[in-house]
Amino acid sequence: MFQRLFGRERHANRAITDALYAQIVAAARQTVFYSHWNVPDTPLGRFEMLSLHMFLVQHRLRGEDGVAQEIAQVLIDEFFLDVDHSLRELGIGDVGVPKRMKKLAKMFYGRTAAYDDALERNDHDGLTAALARNVRPDAGGWPEASRLAGYVADASRQLSAQPTESIVAGTVAFPVANGG
Repeated sequence: MFQRLFGRERHANRAITDALYAQIVAAARQTVFYSHWNVPDTPLGRFEMLSLHMFLVQHRLRGEDGVAQEIAQVLIDEFFLDVDHSLRELGIGDVGVPKRMKKLAKMFYGRTAAYDDALERNDHDGLTAALARNVRPDAGGWPEASRLAGYVADASRQLSAQPTESIVAGTVAFPVANGG
């Protein structure tokens, strides 16, 4: 037990988690989202894209047992630690962080429920509406929401085709968003 908690296995798991999280962040930072699809290049817009990609991995790992389930939980923990750190970097003080974290967690889980429902029903229009409502609530119309919904559906299919063994070994691959 001590070997698992403090030994090589813990360091290997940390390396896997770090690798997966870095790949999720890289996918969320694809410039086409911000330059061509009009996702706001703001802290909240970046939170939306990171949340969306975190959801996709969680959606893929749902129902898995053992190590995959553990990795899914550690990734969520890492995501919220990253959000906490980002809030602090934005200058939000110790008193304000818990309140904002609670709000952001509620936002994350509300969004993931909507995205999950639309993906499960293969409802492109429902997914488009959920993305528009969450990513661009200020926009009356957001034509690029349909492109983002297509990307999300493609990413979900691509992730579901990836072997669990590959993911738990530290590799998760997202499609490249096309700006054309």
